Amino acid sequence: MLSARRLAPLASAAAVLLSGAALAQEAAPAAAGAADHPAAAPLALQATPLLTEALPSRAEDASPLSVRADRVSGRAGLETVLEGHAELRRPGLVLQADRLEYDHVGDIARGQGQLRLNRAGNRYTGTEGQMQVDAFEGFVLQPTYQFLANGAHGQAERIDFLDPDRAVIHQGDYTTCRRGGPGWAPDWLLRADRLELDQADDTGRAQGAVLEFKGVPILPLPAMSFPLSAQRKSGWLPPTIGLDNTSGLNLAVPYYWNIAPHRDATFTPALMTKRGLDLAAQFRYLEDHYQGEINANVLPGDRLRHRTRWGLFTRHHGAWHTGWRGVGALGLHLNINRVSDDDYWRDFTHRGMALTTRLLATEGGLHWGRGDFSLSARALKWQTLQDAAAPIVPPYDRLPQLTGRWARTNAAGTLDYAVEADFTRFRALAALTGQPNADRAFVHAQIARPWTAPWGFFTPRLQWHASHYRFDRALAGGGASYSRALPTVSLDGGLVFERDTRYFGRALRQTLEPRLMYVYTPYRDQSRLPNYDSGLYDFNFATLWAANAFAGHDRVVDNNLVTFGLTSRLLDAATGAEAVRLALAQRYRFSPQRVTLPGGMPAGKGLSDVMLGAGINWSPRWAFDAVAQYNLKTNQSTRATVAARYTPGDYRTLSLAYRRERDLNTQQFDMGWQWPLDALWRRQQAGSSGTACHGGHGRWYSVGRLNYSVPDRKLVDAVLGVEYDAGCWIGRLVASRLQSTTTSSNKSLMFQLEFRGLARLGNNPLHTLRNNIPHYQLLREETVSPSRFTHYD
Repeated sequence: MLSARRLAPLASAAAVLLSGAALAQEAAPAAAGAADHPAAAPLALQATPLLTEALPSRAEDASPLSVRADRVSGRAGLETVLEGHAELRRPGLVLQADRLEYDHVGDIARGQGQLRLNRAGNRYTGTEGQMQVDAFEGFVLQPTYQFLANGAHGQAERIDFLDPDRAVIHQGDYTTCRRGGPGWAPDWLLRADRLELDQADDTGRAQGAVLEFKGVPILPLPAMSFPLSAQRKSGWLPPTIGLDNTSGLNLAVPYYWNIAPHRDATFTPALMTKRGLDLAAQFRYLEDHYQGEINANVLPGDRLRHRTRWGLFTRHHGAWHTGWRGVGALGLHLNINRVSDDDYWRDFTHRGMALTTRLLATEGGLHWGRGDFSLSARALKWQTLQDAAAPIVPPYDRLPQLTGRWARTNAAGTLDYAVEADFTRFRALAALTGQPNADRAFVHAQIARPWTAPWGFFTPRLQWHASHYRFDRALAGGGASYSRALPTVSLDGGLVFERDTRYFGRALRQTLEPRLMYVYTPYRDQSRLPNYDSGLYDFNFATLWAANAFAGHDRVVDNNLVTFGLTSRLLDAATGAEAVRLALAQRYRFSPQRVTLPGGMPAGKGLSDVMLGAGINWSPRWAFDAVAQYNLKTNQSTRATVAARYTPGDYRTLSLAYRRERDLNTQQFDMGWQWPLDALWRRQQAGSSGTACHGGHGRWYSVGRLNYSVPDRKLVDAVLGVEYDAGCWIGRLVASRLQSTTTSSNKSLMFQLEFRGLARLGNNPLHTLRNNIPHYQLLREETVSPSRFTHYD
């Protein structure tokens, strides 16, 4: 006879069953009614708070047991014997066997014959075992096991449970490959003399292990650790192997240190066959009021360059609370980018530096703002990585730059106004720039009165730009200072016409949006003024409507012009999403432009080139964009870009682009893709993208990008590769050739095996794929943890 305390759950279980029957009886008439009325909504399962993912520890410890069997015998308060379909159950734990013996005094359950154990979704089977129920301490002989979090499973000679979170597996194996039919063998398998699994720490540790792939041992591992979930953990990471034409074979063995939930570090010693031993480290932190990252490496005695190479890259963003009442917090940012020499950018592309990164900025600053006011102070210093074949003029350092801004919109219900003041010390080597250094102060003030309505807008605006320069030496024409002040007046207005229409059976709203803008800025001679931070805006749809043709504050262009444009759009009537956009814009100058940058060409009187644009996004699968700059005098396009993208589903994308710039004599075709190869010759079941097919058959994907220069008749950049997704592992083989200079390129071969739930081996090509293939998708995205009721028995 069982104790009253232990049998208590039987009554509650019966009550649950009875309540479920009552719910079923109530649902039956509804189901019958649904049969009579097919339009009625079907029954749907709803979440209930009665099924909680995590049980409170106290409630779990105090929960009594419920038992079930064909035959029950025993002695009250001492022992219970269950025979035939025996089952012992408590919240979060189910123990089943042919025969179960339960010791009430020691809280020990012993099972024999077809033992099955389920704890919080983790399932175990064996021939026999013993368990102290409340403490979850015991063992199972000849076990098999399957873990809920990552789907990993295996078998062993024995498993010892130390507590609810820790277990030790003896002479066992481990894999995440899905079980198949008779004669099935996993694609990859980790065999170990001893496996320690810590669910609380999400860490597995193996001793005397060997990793097998396709039945072949590929990596002996005397000791290793691996994650049981996506959580971070400290330990040695799998080695990475890379091959490129600049450094040779590159073998790196990283060590990851999970310092705290908000701090971690990675130390990566790497051996390059052509260069020597490189030591790299990364430190990341995320605090309540600041965050940042530090990356550094040093390569003593590079055998190719015959010098020590190093790089330092940091970024920090945060807020500093002054503690002064009414002041609040100061924003702080720090960004350091420094390397040892000019060749670093082309020799160490695997550091994540783009091949076009030849200007490295180091800057630090403070920011403060409250209401309509903001203040900032920063210092900026550049490192210019020169190339003898393509030298560049280094930009000016700003040591320091002080900026203040006061802005308000809808002041007094009508006005927008802003005042910005700035002081900057520009410093650089005069031998490289050919100009004197200077201190510059400017004030830029503006006031506008916008009128807006659903049918259009009109905005008159007045701007005043005043600046003063003090040079460290006299200018060529004499004088060590310069002052300039001039206004800008603009009138900007537009109308919006709409109508409802239908095309190809789709309800749409069509718009017609004409816009007209007049700008006047008087001429001031600025030819003697050096240029420190100004640049000519690119000619496009956005800059056509700018009041100043130059970015920066060293040039203010003289304007007496009108810009006119027309845009028509088709919007989805239900969602407002843009399906089609057509646009054109052009300028007309009433007088020729006179203010230019050194060596620049002024715009003449009359009509400018016409900007033409079109965009079509009729469905999520297709996208089309085209922009052209057309010269009416020569009847030729000055520049043109045409791009199209087809994305019919996940892991399927094809991008095509054509770019031409007549003045620079450039003409390029660009193609990027990610596509399942088997889709080209056989049809797949819907929803199989990105996962292994049932029966163990994987899926091949082609990935790549090709950029071809027509004038040069050669490939400028090329990335070609294949990916194979077998469900429990992914293989990647990628070859790349990326142009570094006009006469040289970087070539690399990257191979990676990703064993799901264990580790990645090889050189990671994902950075190259993401940077070069538009809309590239990882074959394995992070997913939410499954419910413990997934494997409910």
